[in-house]
Parts: sequence; structure tokens; C-alpha cells
Amino acid sequence: MGILTKIFDQNKRDIKRLTKMADQIDALAGDMEKLSDDQLREKTEEFKSRYQNGASTDDLLIESFAVVREGAKRVLGLYPYKVQLMGGISLHEGNISEMKTGEGKTLTATMPVYLNAITGRGVHVITVNEYLASRDAVEMGKLYEFLGLSVGLNLNSMTKEEKQEAYRADITYGTNNEFGFDYLRDNMVLYSEQKVQRPLHFCVIDEVDSILIDEARTPLIISGSAQKSAALYMQANAFVRTLKREEDYTYDEKTKGVQLTEDGITKSEKAFGIENLFDIKHVTLLHHINQAMKAQASMHKDVDYVVQDGEIVIVDQFTGRLMKGRRYSEGLHQAIEAKEGLEIQNESMTLATITFQNYFRMYEKLSGMTGTAKTEEEEFRNIYNMNVVVIPTNRPIARDDRPDLIYASMQGKFKAVADDIAERHQAGQPVLVGTVAIETSEIISAFLSKKGIKHNVLNAKNHEREAEIIAEAGHQGSVTIATNMAGRGTDIKLGEGVKEVGGLAVIGTERHESRRIDNQLRGRSGRQGDPGVTQFYLSMEDELMRRFGSDNMKSMMERLGMDDTQPIQSKMVSRAVESAQKRVEGNNFDARKQLLQYDDVLRQQREIIYKQRDEVLESENLRDIVVRMIRSALERNVSAHTPAGEDMEKWDLNSIIDYVNGNLLHEGDITAEDLRGKEQDEIIEVIMAKVKERYDEKEEMLTDEQMREFEKVIVLRSVDSKWMDHIDQMDQLRQGIHLRAYGQIDPLREYQHEGFAMFENMILSIEDDVAKYIMKAEIRSNLEREEVAKGHAVNPKEGEGGKVKKKPVTKTLDVGRNDPCICGSGKKYKNCCGKAE
Repeated sequence: MGILTKIFDQNKRDIKRLTKMADQIDALAGDMEKLSDDQLREKTEEFKSRYQNGASTDDLLIESFAVVREGAKRVLGLYPYKVQLMGGISLHEGNISEMKTGEGKTLTATMPVYLNAITGRGVHVITVNEYLASRDAVEMGKLYEFLGLSVGLNLNSMTKEEKQEAYRADITYGTNNEFGFDYLRDNMVLYSEQKVQRPLHFCVIDEVDSILIDEARTPLIISGSAQKSAALYMQANAFVRTLKREEDYTYDEKTKGVQLTEDGITKSEKAFGIENLFDIKHVTLLHHINQAMKAQASMHKDVDYVVQDGEIVIVDQFTGRLMKGRRYSEGLHQAIEAKEGLEIQNESMTLATITFQNYFRMYEKLSGMTGTAKTEEEEFRNIYNMNVVVIPTNRPIARDDRPDLIYASMQGKFKAVADDIAERHQAGQPVLVGTVAIETSEIISAFLSKKGIKHNVLNAKNHEREAEIIAEAGHQGSVTIATNMAGRGTDIKLGEGVKEVGGLAVIGTERHESRRIDNQLRGRSGRQGDPGVTQFYLSMEDELMRRFGSDNMKSMMERLGMDDTQPIQSKMVSRAVESAQKRVEGNNFDARKQLLQYDDVLRQQREIIYKQRDEVLESENLRDIVVRMIRSALERNVSAHTPAGEDMEKWDLNSIIDYVNGNLLHEGDITAEDLRGKEQDEIIEVIMAKVKERYDEKEEMLTDEQMREFEKVIVLRSVDSKWMDHIDQMDQLRQGIHLRAYGQIDPLREYQHEGFAMFENMILSIEDDVAKYIMKAEIRSNLEREEVAKGHAVNPKEGEGGKVKKKPVTKTLDVGRNDPCICGSGKKYKNCCGKAE
């Protein structure tokens, strides 16, 4: 109890402080009233210049709130109450304002939104669906525009240019999905001017519990198919089988590296009918050939992998265990499938992903409002660093919340619900029936149809029609059946004569596993001091009751000879239900917390990659970075073949030469003789001197602009394709990691450890790629940056329970008429499969 009092005392203290500030705002009402419309509008410019000259938003709070309040009266005909001022201050402070339904949350948000928009850094207002975003942007937009601020609306259907304009506005409305997807898409652009978002500054989330708790575990995914075609794997595999080791390619046992020789390169160009294998447009082909060589030379069946049920299963090199569900990255897995003649799995890839938890934690300041947040206060504080401030209602609540009625069976419960509705309907009282599941709403609908009662059924699909039906649910005699989430954010206003018959009756057909959702349903009734009644009907067969030991209760009811027509009203049962709900909430919180810990591993990596990607986009000249990458790749290879402490005579200089010929220089540029007798550092310097010479030659062949663009094309392409593969790898790792717990290993630590190692390897792999393509690729004058893969946003609502279904994406194959045919016949495409086109 001591802890509880402390918490409530904290809220009391907050309310006391907020009341004082609200009084100060109220005291300015007279002064504001005297200002003309133009003078009121000029206040915005005055606040802006004061902010530019060093005043903080806190310094401007009292005055600016008074300005918005007066503006609202003139433009909207609404005058914020004192409690709304208090809610607004709490939002400005980066907290959650818990305000009951009908207390005017939308109007409350206008004051902190205006104040933070004065900074010129953009404010985002997030709602749960596009209908509400459009409605609020239009209605509240009138007020902001009257005060001289611009308003943007960010919709899914918009073009990039329209989105840029929406984000440039002082205040931008939109849905959580759209803002999250825009962030991901911005980090896939090829030119920085294609980005739409500005840095994330301040955000107000409406229905904050729905977005940050109910949907927290929903990942936003941009999915697509990388340009890996099954046919190309088959072709590369068939071609590599014709190559001879040492003559056409060299294989390095130590690094497992495979390099084509000059003869091998010539054979490749002949086989695929191309002039230059290292031309930038053949990057994909070269990659496929390399992976096919690797599959042939370094991957051995029943040693590195086994074939099981038509699939390649990796063998763990240390334990000898089969690693089901894991796949080799960068197309090596597909190359092995081609080698073994299996069906090539080309699953859709995740190009970019983020959870709402991590997206919203990137804002400098985050705030939110809802009617129900107190029960999840601990989670808001721990994960988002936001406190929940319970704002008092403007008028005392006059609603009658009745104790639960408990029936022995579901059948008895539904019959009682239908009878109750019929009785209230007869008296003209509007009824809103809340169900947890869609099936329940259909059962009750059938009961009502039998009784001939006209009613509306709503399932949570959130659209305009739904908002309309919910808004009309307060009219006399109306009966509305809705899932608990339906029409969230829409107010139910009472129709004529409804107060006289007792206001809106809310009937719950079972308890939700979260108290918050139950409270939300209750809060639909009794807005702004209106009368109302709420009643929950439960049965011993409800899922929540079954999960938490209702068997004893059921047998007790039977022993007492209670049949289905007699409910019991028991404080004990209601308490048991509440403690069951608390337990479920606790479990859900733990699951979300754990998910966040796993997700944080990818978040840190994502931030590093996105930051580096931005540097590449913004940078004028990447030569120093590229040379550093080449040196790093070279150092790794040299140190692998010149082990410290080993006699210099035993150093494998020929393998170093093979690597240099295959990746950095032309054959003959450096020979083993040039390196003999030199220390490790000297070897690196000799090769690097030649590399810089060759780099300078490339620069001379092109204009400075072309060379800089060429560097960007290569670096972006490498980073994007490797990052995509890495996300996929992390996903595979994540799915199998929980099995490690059986071996007394902490899966999270293991995931962090392995994820870090995989990330390190990805960085090295990027360096190797950049080194090879910068030095070996031929430069065309019409260079263009290309997306590594086309992506599309996967709607997180697809699939049940927020589980995202990855959709396969069909990719059309881009084959030239004179290219070798994709079927592997050896004929030109136009003379083979291309005839049909």
C-alpha cells in the first residue's frame, strides 16, 4: 500500500503543479481577447524570433498556450477547459496524458503541437488510421493556419514529392505505419535529395497505448526479392563445372577464396557472350560465378552440409550438429542447391525492418494521449521514459459501473446478454455491445436477429463507415455490436432524449486479457458527465476464466444447484479475474521487453549502417574511404599467408599474387619475386603503391565527377546488398536461437555474440567487394546508381496476431535478346526461349 500511495501522491503532485500553470494561462485570457485576429497571428512570429534569440519552449509555454486557446475559440468555436490546458502541458513535457473519452484530447494536443512547431523543426501527430489523420488535419489545421503555421498530411497513396511537402510543413499528421515506412524507405534512397523525412524532433501519439503497447511487437517490413534468379544459378553452376582448377581458377585452402585466372575470365566472357566480365553491368553474373566456384571448390557434401528432404542443411563445423533453418548468405546457399540439383529457394527478402518500439524511441521528445494508460505505466516508463499523468475530468463521472455477472455456461451468458439488450432497446436506451472476438459478435447478432432487433455489427477494420456508425451509437434505440478496438478515437455523443432513459449502456460480453481494453470499453459511456451504465457478463467457460482455474468455481456453482438462468455477483470472482488479467499483462510486458532486447542488437547495427550510408550520400569524395577499404582487405589476405613466427621461406607468396591478380591488379603487375624477402608491412606497401598507381590511371580516364559517382555506385551497391543479406541472416539466427536454451546457454547472449560476429564479417565482406569492383570494374560513362532490389511495404496488420506474412515478390528477369538463354541451352535468348516473345 505504501508504494501505491507514493504513486498516487506523485500524480497528485503533478496535478497540483499543472493546475498552477493552467491558472497562469487562464490569467492571460483577458489580454488575448483584446487582440485583433492579425495581432493574435503576429504572436507566432514573435514567438519564433524569441526562440531564435535563445528563449526555450518552456519559457514560451504560458503565453503560447493562451494564444492557441484564444485562436481555438475564434476559429473552431471551442474554448479549452482548464483540464485540457493541464493535459497539454503534460504532453509538452514528454509524458502521457491519460484523459477519459470525450474530454477533448484532439483539442488538447493543439497547444503543445503549436508550441513545439515554433522551433521550425517539425512536429508529427500520429493517429491509428488514415481517416482520423485526415479528419484531424482538416479540422485542427484551420486553427494552425489561422495562427500562421503550415499543416501537412502524410498518406500512403502519396508520391515522393507530395510526401516531401507534407514533411516540410510545421505540423504533419499521419499514421504510425506510414511514418515508420518512410523512415525505412529514406534509408534506401540513392540520392539524399530523395529523402522525405527531416530529423525526428517531437511527436504526439493519439491512442498511445494502442500504438506503443498493442502494436509494439509488430515489425514494419519492406520486403522484396533481390535480383537473384534461379536460372542464373543454374547457368553459373553448369559453366563452372567446365572449369579446371589451377588452369581456370585458383583455390586458396586457408582463406577458402576462389579466384578466376585470366584464362578463366576469357572462358567466362566467351560462355556468356559478353565483352568484359568486370563491366559494372555484369556485377550480378560475376557474383553468381564466384559463388558457384565456391560451392564446387570449398563446400563438400556430408562435410560442410548434408542433403535432407530435398534441402541443404548446414553442418556446424565445431559440433558436427545439423543447423536446421540456417542458410548460407550472399547466394552461396542457392549455389549449393544448384550444384546438388535441388530446387532453388528464392524466398522474398527483408530489405529493411524496424519495430514501432525502436522507431518512436528515435524522436528527441515523445508524448501521447489516451483514455487508458495507467495500468501500463511501468512499461511506458521503462521502455519509452514517459510518465503517465492522470488528468482529472472536467465534470465528475456520473456513470454506473456495475459488478460483473457470472454465468455457468457461455450459452446462458449469451442468452442473458440478448435479454438485457432487448429490455433496454424496448425502453429506447442505446446499447453498445463490446466483444473480444469477431465470432462472439456474430453469435450475439444471431440472438438479436431471432428477437427481431435491428442492429449494426462492426469488426475492427477502421474506416470512415465504422467511425460514422460508432458516432451514431448514442442515438435513441440504436444497438451496435463492435469488437473492442472498433472505431477507436471516435466520440459517441448522446442523441435527443437519451439522457432521460439513462444514457448509453455498454455491455461487455467477456473480460479482455488486458484491463486497459476493458476500461476503454467502459469509457465509451458517460462522457463529459453524461449518465451511463456499464455491465460485463462472464461465464465459467470464457477463455480467461478457463486459463486461470475456474473449475473449482464451476463445481461450486453446480453443488449449490445454480442453473444457467441465475448469475452470481461475487467480489471474489471479480478479484480473481483482475489478478488473472494482471498476470497476463505481466507476461505480455516481459515478452515485449525480451523482444526489445533482441531487437536492440539489430537496432545498433542499423544505426551504424544508416549513418555510414548517409555519409556516403553526403560525401563529395570517397577516394580516401575506398583506399582504406582496399588496404584493409589486402592486409587480411597478406597476414593469412604470412603468419607471424613462421619462416619467411615458407610464406605462401603465390596465393597473395593470385589474390592480387584476381581482385586488385592486372596479371603481371606484381610477381612473387617482387615480394620475396620482404617483411609483411613492406609487402603491403609494395602492392598498395601499385594499387594507387592503377587508381590514378582510372581517374585520368574519366572526369572527376564520373570517378566520384563511380565510387558512390560501387560503395552503395555493396553496402545495400550485404546489409540485406545480413538482415536475412539475423532473421534466420533469431528463429533458431531459442533452441540454445536446451544446452544451458542464454539465447540472448548467444544472439548478441553471434550477431556481432556476423556484423563484423559483413563489414569485412563490404570492404572485399568494394576493393574488387573499384579496381576491376570497367567504368561506363553513363553510370547510374541502381537499387539492389525493388521493395514494397508489408502491411503489419496482415496475418493474425501481428505476425507478418512475408509475401513472395515476383521479379521479372531482365534478359537481353543476344544474351545466352536463361534455360542453359547455350543458344542466344532470341533463338531459344525468347522466340515466344
